Amino acid sequence: MLNRIREARRNQAGFTLIELLIVIVILGVLSGIVVFAVQGIQDRGYAAACKSDVKSVEVAVEAYYAKNGTWPAQADLTGGTSQFLRSWPTSTKYAVTLGSGGAVTVAPACDTL
Repeated sequence: MLNRIREARRNQAGFTLIELLIVIVILGVLSGIVVFAVQGIQDRGYAAACKSDVKSVEVAVEAYYAKNGTWPAQADLTGGTSQFLRSWPTSTKYAVTLGSGGAVTVAPACDTL
């Protein structure tokens, strides 16, 4: 019985170095494809977050104007007792700013993210 097991192990062949290298290359190519696909999903997420932040600030500006009759400064929207925004939107990819006359701008544009 033991001799049969030893004989069966001698006849088994393993993978060659070339076969293993081919498998590693294929896995590398597949992982590269996945990385680039995920990057596109992240970019769409940044653009959506940018548009949402701009819209939130625009709504807060309009609410402030409707209540007070004047256009707000950035501090008027987030500070004091009449808080229209919990916090000012911050991101490393874009910057939302409030100009004169309640104009909300973003740099770079949300569509270019």
